[in-house]
Amino acid sequence: MSLIRPLRGLRPKVEFATEVVAPPYDVLNTDEARQRVAGRPYSFLHISKPEIDLPVGTDPFDASVYQKGAENLARLVSEEILIRENKPVYYAYRHDMNGHEQAGLVAVASVKDYDSNRIRKHEYTRPEKEDDRVNQIDALNAQTGPVFLTYRQDNTVDGIVNQVMEQTPLYDLTADDGVQHTIWVVDDENDIDTLTTTFEAMNCLYIADGHHRSAAASRVAALRNKGKKTSGDKNHDYFLTVIFPDNQMMILDYNRVIKDLNGLADDEFLKQCAENFEIQTSEQKVKPEKPTVFGMYLDKQWYRLTIKDKLIPKDDPVGRLDVSLLQNNLITPILAIDDPRRDKRIDFVGGIRGLGELEKRVDSGEMQVAFALHATLLSDLMAVADAEEVMPPKSTWFEPKLADGLISHVLD
Repeated sequence: MSLIRPLRGLRPKVEFATEVVAPPYDVLNTDEARQRVAGRPYSFLHISKPEIDLPVGTDPFDASVYQKGAENLARLVSEEILIRENKPVYYAYRHDMNGHEQAGLVAVASVKDYDSNRIRKHEYTRPEKEDDRVNQIDALNAQTGPVFLTYRQDNTVDGIVNQVMEQTPLYDLTADDGVQHTIWVVDDENDIDTLTTTFEAMNCLYIADGHHRSAAASRVAALRNKGKKTSGDKNHDYFLTVIFPDNQMMILDYNRVIKDLNGLADDEFLKQCAENFEIQTSEQKVKPEKPTVFGMYLDKQWYRLTIKDKLIPKDDPVGRLDVSLLQNNLITPILAIDDPRRDKRIDFVGGIRGLGELEKRVDSGEMQVAFALHATLLSDLMAVADAEEVMPPKSTWFEPKLADGLISHVLD
């Protein structure tokens, strides 16, 4: 049993790829998905969000939804919109968002290595979201949403991927969000063997995005192996991934907006902030230029906050994160928000929306103060995962997002 292996991908015929490709299931709500599929009977949203094909108001977690997804998948297979690769292969996958390119490998990764933490995690999962993915995988008998993995860059992998990308691609398309997705088949047996053995020699892989999908894949494998003698080499013992080298990854900032100042007037709030931060006013929006620096927007004024050095726990991989420094030295002690996962007074804004979104949320009166953070470093994410620790909620925002529908992994 190897860390990764090739797969017989279930994928669109080339002529249907643009009609099939869809955003990840969790970036659109049901109403947005209904609008997106208008006039698009082959959109993968019919499989990943099948409540759109049931009466309005249907509970998206009802058993009928998963059954509808299975029916829709079977329809696209029977109509030969989706076809199965005739032998196991890898795929090179490059996406380009506004000039930022990442080139990685589509593969299936070992559930056993996930369970043993060789495929390392950095987030808690929520049981209800895990249950949803378990039900979806089980109903479809397939994994349709790839888990986003990363690894420490390797020249051998780069060489094969770059060589493959000189060939004619299988797909080269631009999705609705403007991200270009290009995929090549890696079917040379020597390349396949080299990739498999090179990854097998690696110490570990890291989950960037997709903790619920990987946890669900583990649960499905355990259910299907229950009471059986298994070598761990069935399709359900592996889960669908796209694996990118760490030197190509892009993490964006994940910012905070808060409804009130915990009963404090602006001047008293600033005074308390000054106990832990050096504060400067700014005539421009403050996008932090390095870790330990924060932008703050309050009453139409931007401030630059720099955490005092003595407050940075240098040897604590979680405590030294910017999200932790802000939470532990301002949001909790001054604003009395102890649990950012559940407290309704705090919300989170992905960096892709820009600092203007922070101003908009505050100027509208919906929120009273906003904080702009420096993006979490991938090296810090790896350090947390290596320590078997967990990052605070909403620590990372990865872009570009992987598309759904281009490659799926069938479990039989």
